[in-house]
Amino acid sequence: MHKLLITGLRRLTGPGFWTAAVLGLGVGLASAQALKVEPAQDDPAPPAATTAPAQQGGIRSANIFEIAPDASTDPNYADQTNAQRGQVQPGNNAPMWRDVGKGVTGVTNLPYPEAGNMIQGFVQYPGSRYTTAGEAWRQVRNDWILPYGGSLLLIALVAIALFYFTKGTIELHGKETGRKIERFTYFERAAHWVNAIAFVTLAISGIVMAFGKFFLLPIMGSTLFGWLTYALKNAHNFVGPLFVVSLIVVFLVFVRDNLPGKGDLTWLLKGGGLLGKQEVPSHRFNAGEKLLFWAGVFLFGALVAGSGVFLDKIVPAVEYTRANMQLAHMIHASAAVLMMALFMGHIYMGTLGMRGAYSAMKTGYVDETWAKEHHEYWYDDIKTGKIPAQRSTTNTDGTDAAQVAKA
Repeated sequence: MHKLLITGLRRLTGPGFWTAAVLGLGVGLASAQALKVEPAQDDPAPPAATTAPAQQGGIRSANIFEIAPDASTDPNYADQTNAQRGQVQPGNNAPMWRDVGKGVTGVTNLPYPEAGNMIQGFVQYPGSRYTTAGEAWRQVRNDWILPYGGSLLLIALVAIALFYFTKGTIELHGKETGRKIERFTYFERAAHWVNAIAFVTLAISGIVMAFGKFFLLPIMGSTLFGWLTYALKNAHNFVGPLFVVSLIVVFLVFVRDNLPGKGDLTWLLKGGGLLGKQEVPSHRFNAGEKLLFWAGVFLFGALVAGSGVFLDKIVPAVEYTRANMQLAHMIHASAAVLMMALFMGHIYMGTLGMRGAYSAMKTGYVDETWAKEHHEYWYDDIKTGKIPAQRSTTNTDGTDAAQVAKA
């Protein structure tokens, strides 16, 4: 064993070993001399920081981020600071974004109002901190219009369903005579159907755009839902002007028969007789239909049409700023939700709610029994000749006797 150990030591301590040891020792001594640090007490004291006298609007120290008290008096101060920052921190455009956040107007070649302002000014949103005007509008839309508007539509839908399942369709109490009275002319029906189709198109597209992400997006997925909303958005924008024109025509055509008249107050006090067995007499349109006309067609219709035309940007000589567009959107969405809630009841009564109501708007004629039970004053005026209307005499077997006369 001791022979093997001696042999190993001889090999390790050969000529190569001593050569490497001498070289390593020399390198170590040279490195130590280079890294030698003098004692702390021998260090010369650092030179005192000398501060140049602050010039008017200048920088009073070597710190380029320190702002002089009188910097605001020098119009070139910002340029000087930015130039120095560009040397020390190239690519740092923080000052530009600070100006953007403050609403500073920049330079742009876009021919649109406020194109030079990337962010709207700051406003105080109720119950929240200061935020941008765009964010405040978004919070009003998401926290107020959508939840309360959606709840109103659901309440109206549930109320209609409960009324239908508890009361059912309103039937005639008497037997039909087979004699028809013209209730709507061809022009009146054409105006109504054009307006109705446009309204349904706008209502469906508006509901999908506003609430679709809650009940359609999880089912359809983002790709298909994106294409659907894009198509409905374009349909909404192009059908909107048609709705406005048809709404004006409907108002002018039916306004005369929707003026307040005899029996309207009684009809309202008795609820139109919907909860009883006998209806309250009324003229061509009852008090409920008149309220729908003045609230839904005139008031909410005017708000929806006016704000919608503004949002479509088809009115000349109008300043389409972001604040004006946001205000128009809030008016449009709120009035549209109220209008839809009212017309949901109208659509129900014109289809499932009352027997013969849909046929009246489809063919223009109603049976004499229907006219007498639902609009007795109107029926009496036709019989006496006070109101001109076409009347057709039909035989009991359903064949037309070809007798059409003016009442």
